Amino acid sequence: MVEFTLPKNSKIKTGKTWPKPEGASNLREFKIYRWNPDTGENPSIDTYFIDLDDCGPMVLDALLYIKNNIDPTLTLRRSCREGICGSCAMNIDGTNTLACTKGMDDIKGAVKIYPLPHMPVVKDLVPDLNNFYAQHRSIEPWLKTVSPPPAKEWKQSHEDRVKLDGLYECILCACCSTSCPSYWWNGDRYLGPAVLLQAYRWLIDSRDEATGERLDNLEDPFRLYRCHTIMNCTQACPKGLNPAKAIAGIKKMMVERSV
Repeated sequence: MVEFTLPKNSKIKTGKTWPKPEGASNLREFKIYRWNPDTGENPSIDTYFIDLDDCGPMVLDALLYIKNNIDPTLTLRRSCREGICGSCAMNIDGTNTLACTKGMDDIKGAVKIYPLPHMPVVKDLVPDLNNFYAQHRSIEPWLKTVSPPPAKEWKQSHEDRVKLDGLYECILCACCSTSCPSYWWNGDRYLGPAVLLQAYRWLIDSRDEATGERLDNLEDPFRLYRCHTIMNCTQACPKGLNPAKAIAGIKKMMVERSV
């Protein structure tokens, strides 16, 4: 079950139903969350119909078709082909995922689309990720060293490089964090699975020389220990990564340094 951060004292109402395209024989229904903060009205669920013969197979294709051909006021975030993969993360058919990789054929019935749950909504399908990005900055996600820099590069063995597999691939889409009940309830203090996975990526990097400092930064009842291994994060990750395993790795490092 997912929940959404809606404008205060508001309820979702039935919105506008757009007309079906004339002569279409391969129709698909879309129910999309709409909210414009400038109007002062409650959020609504608008209904659209698309002729799949005129549209690509992915949910993002449908959203862009709606925006370009039916309703230009529909607002969403995407940066495909611009090197910022993960921008089109949203809740589709009850699951946090990427609209660009979610096929419409994988969904039965009407395609229901909402913004990522438990994030303040900027407009329509665009969540406010400022807190999420601030948390990412707080773990200082870059190589930290005190040794004199080498002439060419910091070398790393093949075995040490393999340890980073399953971590560096994170695209910061926030699908995992917004599927985590602990992050829903404590998102202002708990870093969440995405940021903690990023933190672990630097903790186990053999080239990094700030392990103690990084662990000190995470040693907090809320920043790290709100994880209860519910595993929603691992289930939601569109890249097939395992944030829960990374968080367990950080906890293990905390124990080992205190023994």
